[in-house]
Amino acid sequence: MLVEFFAKLFYLLLNVFGHWKIYLKAKITKTTKIYENKISNLVKTKIEIMKKVFCILTLIIMMISNAQTQIIAHRGFWQTNPSTTENSLQALENAQKLKIYGAEFDVRMSKDGVLVVNHDEHHGTMEISETDFKELAKLKLSNGEEYPTLKDYLKQGKKDKALKLIVEIKPAKTKALEDELVSKTVKLIKEMKLESQSEFISFSFNICKEIKKAEPKFKVQYLEGNLSPQQIKDEGLDGIDYHYSVFEKNPTWISEANSLGLITNSWTVNDLEVYKKLKEQGLKFVTTNVPDQLKNY
Repeated sequence: MLVEFFAKLFYLLLNVFGHWKIYLKAKITKTTKIYENKISNLVKTKIEIMKKVFCILTLIIMMISNAQTQIIAHRGFWQTNPSTTENSLQALENAQKLKIYGAEFDVRMSKDGVLVVNHDEHHGTMEISETDFKELAKLKLSNGEEYPTLKDYLKQGKKDKALKLIVEIKPAKTKALEDELVSKTVKLIKEMKLESQSEFISFSFNICKEIKKAEPKFKVQYLEGNLSPQQIKDEGLDGIDYHYSVFEKNPTWISEANSLGLITNSWTVNDLEVYKKLKEQGLKFVTTNVPDQLKNY
């Protein structure tokens, strides 16, 4: 009887222990799942927080980047050591090496309708608009380069897609000639698929309007300095690119233009103190002969 009693007790204990093991296992599994869920939720929360932090940091970086005044090389970077010729292919290549925002250059048209890169009305003693390209090409640039056509210049510009090409179309003697100049320039830029790399400036209000008429998506800034930011906005242009003395006479124009969403640029800023003052006012771009110096400030 005693043996039978202990046998039953032992059997009962085994059953209880077995059920306890199952209970513990279930309890542990349940607890583990709870912790797993908590950990999973915690991880998800942290991931969401990290995403938000990343977005905020990205926004801050973009704001800081946008707040920086960017540099444009005036007629390329030609004040090198040794110096080269302004508006030359070498000057453009020098600007490309600086890793700045852009390089500005000037476009004119010969008597026979060839687009050339030249600042002054004359090439040597020849008036460009009254001389065929064949004659103009006989005189090389002072650095020994061939006289550059716009196509030559754009080919070099295309080698570095990061550098914006700031195309200044020079005023012509008549509206008809200006319209032809705009039409040919826009057509060539489109043919070379440089639309996204090119921006436009001019002292001629007619030229600015004709560019926007030919291609509304192009960014066009006015150079003359005689129109307020609100007038520029009302005319459908994209920005003001004025001599820094204009901003000295009209100290609110930079902030007004920025608030209107216009591009703000100034030329030709070579003095560090002038640059600093313009930068403090929120100017977005400067065009300069010393891009290598200003890019470090």
